[in-house]
Amino acid sequence: MTHVHSTATRKFTSETRPFLICGEWRSTPVSQAIPCIDPATGNNIATVCGASRDDATAAIEAARRSFDERSWQDKTPAEKAKILWKVADLIEEHADVLAELEVLDGGKLFDAAKNGEVPMAAESFRYYAGWTTKLEGKTSRISSAGNAPFHCYTEYEPVGVVGMILPWNGPLVMAAWKLAPALAAGCSCVVKPAEQTCLSTLYLGELLMLAGVPAGVVNIVPGSGSVVGAAISESPLVDKISFTGSTATGKQLLEAAKGNLKKLTLELGGKSPAIVLADCDMDKTVEGVAAGIFSGAGQVCVAGSRLYVERPIYDEFVQKLVQHTNNIQVGEGFDEANEMGPLISETHLQSVLGFIQEAEKSGACVAAGGTRIKRDGFFMRPTVLVDVDDKMLIATEEVFGPVLVVQAFDDLEDVISRANASDYGLAASVWTSNVGKAHQIIRQIRAGISWVNCHGLPDMAMPFGGFKQSGWGREAGLEGLLQYCEMRSVLVNIAH
Repeated sequence: MTHVHSTATRKFTSETRPFLICGEWRSTPVSQAIPCIDPATGNNIATVCGASRDDATAAIEAARRSFDERSWQDKTPAEKAKILWKVADLIEEHADVLAELEVLDGGKLFDAAKNGEVPMAAESFRYYAGWTTKLEGKTSRISSAGNAPFHCYTEYEPVGVVGMILPWNGPLVMAAWKLAPALAAGCSCVVKPAEQTCLSTLYLGELLMLAGVPAGVVNIVPGSGSVVGAAISESPLVDKISFTGSTATGKQLLEAAKGNLKKLTLELGGKSPAIVLADCDMDKTVEGVAAGIFSGAGQVCVAGSRLYVERPIYDEFVQKLVQHTNNIQVGEGFDEANEMGPLISETHLQSVLGFIQEAEKSGACVAAGGTRIKRDGFFMRPTVLVDVDDKMLIATEEVFGPVLVVQAFDDLEDVISRANASDYGLAASVWTSNVGKAHQIIRQIRAGISWVNCHGLPDMAMPFGGFKQSGWGREAGLEGLLQYCEMRSVLVNIAH
């Protein structure tokens, strides 16, 4: 059945979308048009106004004013909670539109967007709505004052103005993961969506205003990293940067943020290992491992792109994995029969194919996929590579596509060493029926988040972030909220 887009989606994409500054939707004469390309067709489906550096500066100044005037942070915790909860309700009410925008702009599968990412975005605001009334300090007894009577306590304050630089692979949910805790803490925000996927974030801006977030507290300015991103990262009016993207760009932000020593949360690249033991449930593990790499066409930071299979089951496991991979139906996101959508752009597709070609030249063998699908859009076949050496580029660098490298291992010490021999440390998974072995392995893997007998499952209660060059700080959970806070310590001499 052909999917019929909602009236709201058709209207939203038919008009050139302005950007949000201080509660107003604006465009300027110098705005650069950003085309929104449907990855499933290669066609332009909408246009967004790209902000100039002056626009970005105006957004930063609006956020600074709103913070200094305390229009948001002086609301009571209960008032903040009510508004954040309203945002969640509105996201659910507009689920069809948001999911359609995710498909059209980002190549998502409609079912995965509507029943996965949209509810997760709503849950982010509900989860942190609950924290607004529970962000508490503590009282302490001190020894340095002898017997003098002191009342000593700590309290949390919002960090200030936060610049948020979003990735293209999860525009709605990433915006929610950053905005919800920042707003719960009392911050004001400047959001730069990725140029490739602006639409759902701009639509979210409308919902934030409708829910009652004061003008200037959230500003959304699409544009290039060299213009808008640079303005945000260099501005002395911005107190913190929250960035999700490549490790290379994260390193550039360190240099740009040094002027006023901005605080940084960096969720960066990954080359996550999945370790399969011989005692696993093979059929379920094949399905789980495949989902861990091919969901989102592999354009997921935690994708399980390095697979290590214990040697006694290696041949049988690879045979079943290849068969499963070859049966994955690839196509546009509105067709319910499709299990994997397109890559984000022609440029990215060529980059992924280039990794595969380099791997073949280095001696790797394509066991499944490895080629572009000849049709409109940016589609390729899900790919499995074998005969891979640990030092090959395909085994060390983040490909960010539907490409899985499979290798055998002989013992736990061997596989742990190989899994940790990476500059990255974002995620990992272990597949086994032996819980003791699972814990033994997980405790030795250098990764910020790990799963047993599943891969890639997110939850707002579980902090998320990386070790090593996979980043700094955490998102989700209380830890994610505290990234947007400063702690104040107060010592009161009550003898006076």
